[in-house]
Amino acid sequence: MSNLIPVERIESKIYLIRGQKVMLDRDLASFYGVKTKALNQAVQRNLARFPEDFMFQLTWQEAFSLRSQFVTLNNQHDSPRKPKETSKRGKHIKYLPYVFTELGGAMLSSVLRSQRAIEINIMIVRAFVRLRGFLSTHKKIAEKLKKLEKKGQKHGAEIQTIFNVLRRLMSPSEKPVRHIGFRPD
Repeated sequence: MSNLIPVERIESKIYLIRGQKVMLDRDLASFYGVKTKALNQAVQRNLARFPEDFMFQLTWQEAFSLRSQFVTLNNQHDSPRKPKETSKRGKHIKYLPYVFTELGGAMLSSVLRSQRAIEINIMIVRAFVRLRGFLSTHKKIAEKLKKLEKKGQKHGAEIQTIFNVLRRLMSPSEKPVRHIGFRPD
């Protein structure tokens, strides 16, 4: 497994689409060392293994939005072309990509049936688990910050009250101040 992909690279290819963490078919194909077309054909031959919570196809709007987020366009992927008469979004999006959830990515190794697929699958599952851990940690930190902010607002009001009282005590009063105690003559 020494010549495989770093976990950080796999993590960078996990996107949040429709509220789910997913990976694009072309990225998975690249990791598994197969063409996107071959990956999608293997999936189509085994569709019963890929229910909607394992894999779904993007809409044209989602595909175009995702494509516009990439800095450079990779025209190197091998995939079925979109018919020209239905192409309205742009000349570079030629097909609707499939995306795979963590479960779908795990199922791919059983469909592709190679030693590399098994090793990559292990790395992908680890990347998803690691990402879940990061998100969990960030949620906890966000909750603590929210609690501190609420405390700060509460204490801020109390501090403001103290300053108001101090200002009143420091300002000259309208009544003459009556001294308490003995007066030297």
